[in-house]
Amino acid sequence: MPSDDLDALEHRLMADIDAAPDEAALEAVRVAALGKKGAVSDRLKTLGKMTPDERKLAGPLLNQLKERLSVAIAARKEILEHAALEARLSQETVDVTLPVTQRPVGKIHPVSHVFAEIEAIFAEMGFTVRTGPDIEDDFHNFTALNFPQGHPAREMHDTFFLEANETGEQKVLRTHTSPVQVRTMMTETPPIRIIAPGRTFRCDSDQTHTPMFHQVEGLVIDKETHLGHLKGTLEAFVRAFFEIDDVATRFRPHFFPFTEPSAEMDVAYERQGGKITFGKGDKWMEILGCGMVHPNVLRNCGIDPDIYQGFAFGMGVDRLAMLKYGIPDLREFFAGDTDWLNHYGFAPDAGTGSF
Repeated sequence: MPSDDLDALEHRLMADIDAAPDEAALEAVRVAALGKKGAVSDRLKTLGKMTPDERKLAGPLLNQLKERLSVAIAARKEILEHAALEARLSQETVDVTLPVTQRPVGKIHPVSHVFAEIEAIFAEMGFTVRTGPDIEDDFHNFTALNFPQGHPAREMHDTFFLEANETGEQKVLRTHTSPVQVRTMMTETPPIRIIAPGRTFRCDSDQTHTPMFHQVEGLVIDKETHLGHLKGTLEAFVRAFFEIDDVATRFRPHFFPFTEPSAEMDVAYERQGGKITFGKGDKWMEILGCGMVHPNVLRNCGIDPDIYQGFAFGMGVDRLAMLKYGIPDLREFFAGDTDWLNHYGFAPDAGTGSF
């Protein structure tokens, strides 16, 4: 096989490689040169018909040509890939001076919306927001709130207990946001007027209970607070939240370890068809628990009950959302159903303006 023929073949194939305008054309050159039926491959097939001396001469020449072509193809491919990327980037640039394309806007979850409504109402009454950790120790979740060890009221809370740590302490997923009240009383000097919104956890699940739910608790501590202030505060909240001018309420005696006296607050309502109207009617619905802060709780938090007293209350945010917006099943709040959210959710600019 004359070397002049191989030089001419190499010159032609190298020119084709350099002239390839894109990756598809370069691939066609590669196949024409090195494919099974390519020009170089056809010559490699002739080696078997040569004499040993001819094969010793032609074999290395063909393999070296194949190697040089492969290197040239790889280099040209890299150049073409870079050029294609540059062209793509130049075509996909964004003109930031153009107006934003209008796209569908997500919805605010009813729980988030009701949290914002509650916070706005109490902010107008002079309350500030305090938060705390979801994982609590026994002292803040139980003992400081007048749940001593062995107290039967601890069994009222179906508590999620975590594994004990190296010291034997067993922390819990908080069963209420009351630990936030404890932390506030232990770190702030009265007068105190706060609400504590957040997630809480209890081992319970049905149409009106879920293992995780949301609460807002309130706390007022000063030297002159009494039950009349508690009643007035809660009635003002109900009027604002349910958007009614007048409201009939009643307070039934109840038991909570952390308040004394304790009560549950009922609101009058009537049902017409499938709609509930609050503020009137001869039926009663319990919406929250409340009471005067127990002296033992004040002492546990370093506050002298002979000087200060106060009231506390707590309400389920999910249940309030169900009552106000006609949502029938609590479990749907946590199902992640976008169709449900589109139906019951709120536009980002709706409500109190907190979003």
